Amino acid sequence: MRIEVNKRSGYLHFQEITTRWMDNDAYGHVNNVIYYSWFDTVVNQFLIAHGVLNVDHGRVIGLVIETQCNYFAPVAFPDRIYAGLRVSKLGNSSVRYEVGIFRGDADVAAAQGHFIHVYVDRSTRRPAAIPGNMREVLESIQIESQKDTQHD
Repeated sequence: MRIEVNKRSGYLHFQEITTRWMDNDAYGHVNNVIYYSWFDTVVNQFLIAHGVLNVDHGRVIGLVIETQCNYFAPVAFPDRIYAGLRVSKLGNSSVRYEVGIFRGDADVAAAQGHFIHVYVDRSTRRPAAIPGNMREVLESIQIESQKDTQHD
């Protein structure tokens, strides 16, 4: 199966993330685990900035149940990177976020991945519907071709 490399134009929200000296591994490029922290950073920053994620007291919380990353080109400190974000699937209690990592102004992603949040009640940890205000924010970055597709 051939993996499609994603273009910058396919993402609807961007966040600049600074690489750090400690991100480089022994081979001189950013270690693979750092990409996953970037994914988490761009998603949570987006939700917090839009006022729909209250980390300390929100009724629902998102738990990551699946994650994946494909690497196409190396990134290394002191590269300036941008994490592009989009929603590809939005269900009743789950959402699939897709993230592209772009070096500087590059049009093609150096890496692309996804993770899936299942939203649960903070106390019971049972699946909970995505709150209406959060759903509206997520729909604002949902890929057009997927807006009619629901899953759970």
